[in-house]
Amino acid sequence: MASHVEAKEVEPEAAAPTALRLGAVEQFSRLTGLDTRLLAMLGALVVIWVVLDFLSGGLFLTPRNLFNLAVQGSAVGIMATGMVLVIVARHIDLSVGSVLGFIGMSIAFLQVEVFPLGAAWNWPLTIVAGLALGALVGLWQGAWVAYGGVPAFVVTLGGLLIFRGGAFEITDGRTVAPLDPVYQLLGGGVDGSIGATPSWVLGLIAVAAVVFFSLKARTKRARYGFPIKPLWAEIAMICAWSALIIGFVIVMNAYTKPRSDIPRGIPVPVLILLAVVIVMTFVARFTTFGRYVFAMGGNPEAAALSGINVKRTTIMIFVVMGMLCAVAAVVTTARLNAGTNSMGTLAELNVIAAAVIGGTSLAGGLGTIPGAILGAVIMQSLDNGMVLLGVSSSLRSIVIGLVLICAVWFDVVYNRNRR
Repeated sequence: MASHVEAKEVEPEAAAPTALRLGAVEQFSRLTGLDTRLLAMLGALVVIWVVLDFLSGGLFLTPRNLFNLAVQGSAVGIMATGMVLVIVARHIDLSVGSVLGFIGMSIAFLQVEVFPLGAAWNWPLTIVAGLALGALVGLWQGAWVAYGGVPAFVVTLGGLLIFRGGAFEITDGRTVAPLDPVYQLLGGGVDGSIGATPSWVLGLIAVAAVVFFSLKARTKRARYGFPIKPLWAEIAMICAWSALIIGFVIVMNAYTKPRSDIPRGIPVPVLILLAVVIVMTFVARFTTFGRYVFAMGGNPEAAALSGINVKRTTIMIFVVMGMLCAVAAVVTTARLNAGTNSMGTLAELNVIAAAVIGGTSLAGGLGTIPGAILGAVIMQSLDNGMVLLGVSSSLRSIVIGLVLICAVWFDVVYNRNRR
């Protein structure tokens, strides 16, 4: 009886609010709905930017460099959104850089070279052909994994060699240039931006969308009795996202065209990246296919027993990855105004690192598209900053390799603590 009374006396203390026992970061995470890992990456990005700007004598955080950073990181960001699904499903794709080079060379060849049937293809048709080729590449690799039973690591490692060789064989190593002037706009060149006014219009539309969807989600959660954030936290998050969008537009408009005061605005490759992020976020969060991918990553055996067609879903994952490589190939060839067989060399390291740094777990079942974009920004910032500092390509490779190892180590530690 005494022990019973003792337990009753301790019970109120055990029922104390868990927020009081949480760290400051975890409390902030719960209030804002942001993952602690994402918050850590945001903090790391701020530190990286400040340090690189100091070491470069103020060159890093200039409108010109941030504009170039956004353009250069678009291709990696596009492919990283697909890599999230691949890794979530407990696979890996080591061939994305070579597939980019192979499809990019194919697109350039179709645009420039004369075929027996007559003239070269127009640029919209070459983009369609590139997307179809990317889907076929994904179908081929996915079939080996799903139906052949070959591990994705082996299949895509073979693909890395096959498609890198294929990129060389298309023109025997020759660079194919120049490409269509309209097509070049997709790469964000001198005229590859939308200007100041359209940038402000898009920015304000994005702010309105943030407000609308935040309030809609809050209303929906309240209607069904789910926990909701404090009103001040909701308003703070809306203000933070709005400030980020407006700040981005200001920076892009601050960079002007050569020998003029005409603002460039948001570059086209960034718009393509944003469109891909929106589509892939919708696919991952609100479609049956996306739910299947996360279910497979969480527990493949349970997913199969629940009726999910694991083989078909696996093939679809690689098809999506192949098509995103094609989109990245379009952006890359348009930016370079050429097709070169070295395009995408070692890009797979940046793409995988971007996904892992952004919170995608190599154990499967966990990952977000926005997180992968944040990881891509971190990787591109490191590379861009080292170029400004005059670091050699060999040392840059060493740093990127170390970052990849540290990212995987952090993923292991994070998952161990979660368990």
